Amino acid sequence: MRILIADDDATTRFMLQAVIGKWGFDASTACDGREAWEVMQKPDAPELVLLDWMMPEMDGLEVVRHIRTLQTDRPPYIIMLTARGEKEDIIAGLDAGASDYLSKPFDPGELRARIEVGRRMVELQDALIESREIMAHQATHDALTGLLNRRAILDRLKEELARAGRQGDVLAVGMCDIDHFKQVNDAYGHHAGDDALRGLAKILGESLRAYDSVGRVGGEEFLVIAPIKAGMDCIAIFNRLCARVAENRVETGSGPLSVTVSIGVACADDKNTVDDILAAADAALYRAKNEGRNRVVQEGMCLEDGCPCAP
Repeated sequence: MRILIADDDATTRFMLQAVIGKWGFDASTACDGREAWEVMQKPDAPELVLLDWMMPEMDGLEVVRHIRTLQTDRPPYIIMLTARGEKEDIIAGLDAGASDYLSKPFDPGELRARIEVGRRMVELQDALIESREIMAHQATHDALTGLLNRRAILDRLKEELARAGRQGDVLAVGMCDIDHFKQVNDAYGHHAGDDALRGLAKILGESLRAYDSVGRVGGEEFLVIAPIKAGMDCIAIFNRLCARVAENRVETGSGPLSVTVSIGVACADDKNTVDDILAAADAALYRAKNEGRNRVVQEGMCLEDGCPCAP
């Protein structure tokens, strides 16, 4: 754990840095309140601060108040070092946002104990944040493929529609379905089918642009959202995607398998609803299946003049 020692007394800084270093912590120093505040504004700011109350430029209370205004998921643990032992002073420091306090002159054993409390609090805070992030990921991602799940990809579609409306762009939306997927499960088993889904998800993720989105909407169906400029070809990216899938075999426990996809594409703007877009993409996918599979079919529903899919 990294610790910042902020004290205007050079002897105190040197002594604290030496002692804390022997305890296995990474200690840095600041000689006044303003320098301490500058350090704590950095992205890699220390997790714990030993902060003297009386300092030039900016006193400890002011530094604490400034630190507590920072928008961060990982606020530092702040221990105030003070010669002020009055109850009112202690309350003022805690009210300002200090996590703990230690009266000067302090006992090294007590200092280490209080730093250990701070370390445990920082570790607990990190564990809670990690747990929250894991739960958030699980709530928005498909457990099998790691892609966005149905709810998350539809939320992304709503967001992209709003963004397209602000920027005057168009969305090319493709519903992708693995051809003859039941035959894969029947011939090789469901484990191979799961491997095929993961393999397709990997191909989709590697084939799309950084600002495109892909999610699994259910079974062997995947939704791809590709923002494009109005007037550009809505279908080109999906033709490349379809060809890329056909050219690459997916690894399964039963060996490499060749799979193909049918893709139904709808090109839309913010005048279309999510239900409109999904219905059009599903209709185009149905046509792609009926016309022989392993192909891309586009449904004309775009309201933008000059768009290739406009009726």
